[in-house]
Amino acid sequence: MSSTMIDRFFRYVKIDTQSQEGIEDKYPSTDKQKDFLKLLVEELKELGLDDTKMDQYGYVMATLPSNLSPEETKKVPVIGLIAHVDTSPEVSGSNVKPTIHKNYQGEDIVLPGDRDQVLRFDENPALKDHIGHEIITSDGTTLLGADNKAGVTEIMGLLEYLIAHPEIKHGTLRIGFTPDEEVGAGTKFFDVKKFGSDYAYTVDGEKVGEIENETFNASAATFTVHGINVHPGYAKNKLVNAIKIVSDIIMELNADPSPETTEKREGYLHPYVLEGGVEKASVKYLIRDFEQAGMNDKAGRLKHVCEMMIKRYPKAKIELEIRESYQNMKVKIDKDPKVVEYALEAVSRAGIEPELQLIRGGTDGARLCFMGLLTPNIFTGGHNFHGKLEWIAVQAMEEAIDTLIELVQIWVEKSLEN
Repeated sequence: MSSTMIDRFFRYVKIDTQSQEGIEDKYPSTDKQKDFLKLLVEELKELGLDDTKMDQYGYVMATLPSNLSPEETKKVPVIGLIAHVDTSPEVSGSNVKPTIHKNYQGEDIVLPGDRDQVLRFDENPALKDHIGHEIITSDGTTLLGADNKAGVTEIMGLLEYLIAHPEIKHGTLRIGFTPDEEVGAGTKFFDVKKFGSDYAYTVDGEKVGEIENETFNASAATFTVHGINVHPGYAKNKLVNAIKIVSDIIMELNADPSPETTEKREGYLHPYVLEGGVEKASVKYLIRDFEQAGMNDKAGRLKHVCEMMIKRYPKAKIELEIRESYQNMKVKIDKDPKVVEYALEAVSRAGIEPELQLIRGGTDGARLCFMGLLTPNIFTGGHNFHGKLEWIAVQAMEEAIDTLIELVQIWVEKSLEN
């Protein structure tokens, strides 16, 4: 499996599929995502999934039919497996050069394309679990794209394996590949009814063995400041500098919890986009918390700062918009916990120590849960997503495929024993 899997993964990460924030007039946000999605349609059909289709939005859906008897097939839920094809807009995904570091022995890994990019052993504790393994990185000039082309590769690897091994019993599997997950719009036009699965899993996690049943609640906030631009030579008592006011907003919130000061279940406020000039400037914040009360507190904090700035700068027009992005999927998953329990059992049966974890982020599954399709998250084996030091072990990808193989069998066994 390794050689085919690595070849497939390398082909996939070399295709630039970066999504783009702030695109409202088309979906997906970048046309190049559809180039990859079209390739996946071809490859799925080559595997024999004849009903494979890509819709107008770029969603690819396909079916691997059950290999059970008709009576048994009716008793086994249809299981969906989902991965997104886009890579983060934060770091270039163009001209990715995947690099294998063989027989890793615990040394720091200097990336060959930019020797300032060093994957340090003492800063990446997961590396100790991969001594003797093959580590894949980019060359250091781009991200790798394991988020989430590792998930795409692993789903394709599962399909290839099941087709080659008909003795492995499985129910009907629905496959879904989505665009624009990285910009928070992966399920914007996703048709749950058309997808037609009873339960689903996103294959979009990180560390080997982790099953994730909980995400942040998430909102996005934008402060927009309208100043007054006057020639600086004649600006006394007239000019109102929007840049300075936005800077004041940022400094007012500087001591609040942020990503670099929080971990585990701690929420944060995160300024992540700053743009504009004297006449108009804006700053965007991410609001994240696992509890709704925490979300309310953080939104209240932003509103308080906005009111403070309005009083401080009466000549400026200062606006604050807050939009909900997604909610914590645990609220829904806890109502039918077997979807998580079976995944944890699959990890164990693959010979891996299972870990039930929360996601300090979100997946397509978060929204899908609230659209009626319970969708926890399964590990891919990748690390350091969204950065040039992203990495994944070949053996971790194999373990993800092993877990999926066990998972589809568990759904058959549990459903038929009742």
